[in-house]
Amino acid sequence: MLMTRPARSQYTEVEAAEELGVSVEHLRNIVRNHVFERAEDADNLPVTTFQQSDLLILRLLAGMPTNPTLQD
Repeated sequence: MLMTRPARSQYTEVEAAEELGVSVEHLRNIVRNHVFERAEDADNLPVTTFQQSDLLILRLLAGMPTNPTLQD
């Protein structure tokens, strides 16, 4: 039986980085490079939270596998 964690509705920056398997700094770089027009725009957000759909899009933008449990 395959055990999976239930999907969460929101992730903190640390939790999102953990789900993506990257450091918080790497997550921040992905967001700066792919989401904001200017890097300074990211500094104007007081708290960043992510939804499951955000994590999927960040995986796609960063060229990461969308299902990290499957091996090629």
